[in-house]
Amino acid sequence: MSVLAVSLPKLNATSYTNTMRPHSISFFYAFRGIWTALTTQLNLRLHFLIGSLVLILAVYLQLPLIQILILILTIMHVVATEMFNTALEFMGDGVTLEHRDFLKHAKDISAGGVLLSAIFAIIVGLIIFVPPLLNL
Repeated sequence: MSVLAVSLPKLNATSYTNTMRPHSISFFYAFRGIWTALTTQLNLRLHFLIGSLVLILAVYLQLPLIQILILILTIMHVVATEMFNTALEFMGDGVTLEHRDFLKHAKDISAGGVLLSAIFAIIVGLIIFVPPLLNL
């Protein structure tokens, strides 16, 4: 059996209905995940700090609402990629703490995705902030 093979449980309508949770429980788990990521990941806290400072500067410069919305979407994109990266790292560490090339590649690729989203955010920030800052 391959290392990547997955065995899925057989589900029928009755078993699926019995395993469904109320949405409030799902939200609880989601907020717990956000809290876990924030309390364990320095990079995520830095993204939130920088994102907050960017939004404060945007309001101070009285940027148009559309540009502020673009900044919010860009910041949330970076935060989301960082959280996916964190989840993948936790899962990889849960499998084994021993060196495995395929886990190393997965973690490296995930970290590369965060880097790309951060570079994209910097480019968006420069496009939005340079003109008004030059006009001060």
